Amino acid sequence: MFERFTKAARAAVIAAQREAITADAPKIDAEHLLLALFDDPSSVAGRVLAAEDVRRGELVEKFRTMRRRGGLSDADAAALGEFGIDVDQIVASVEQTHGENALAEPARPKRRRVASLDHRPFGGEAKEALAASVREAVELSDRHIGAEHLLLGLLKCGGPVAEVLAARGLSYWDVRAAVAGARNG
Repeated sequence: MFERFTKAARAAVIAAQREAITADAPKIDAEHLLLALFDDPSSVAGRVLAAEDVRRGELVEKFRTMRRRGGLSDADAAALGEFGIDVDQIVASVEQTHGENALAEPARPKRRRVASLDHRPFGGEAKEALAASVREAVELSDRHIGAEHLLLGLLKCGGPVAEVLAARGLSYWDVRAAVAGARNG
């Protein structure tokens, strides 16, 4: 599959690996792929994110909050709030007893790092987004998979990444239109 990736898409996948390593995450998640798309502002994906005024720092903070909540998004927390469940209060209580980030997925066990062996596998959502990016390229009759297809794949799969982008006014169809516009413009 990766042989069909453009230079920008390959760079994004490599940057996602770095994002996961920097975050000491056990695997490359969809959020790491999204954050990696900010590394190349000249790509279609980078231009779309910039045009919509999506800021990398805000996304990092949003994903950190979601991890702290055990993966619950703002929409999840709001839905539970309608039943009288205060997620932030529960998180604070759990953290008071068990320590900060007690509900987050555990980090990789500490080990002696060898740069060439420092690798993270793709998590389920990231794999799904990569597969969706291939389908997007095929649907658009593109011969190669670019960073824009990665962004479309992330949005098409739904989940926390798509939800966070939608909350900032960026939908799958917005990106699809921007990709078509970049092709024609």
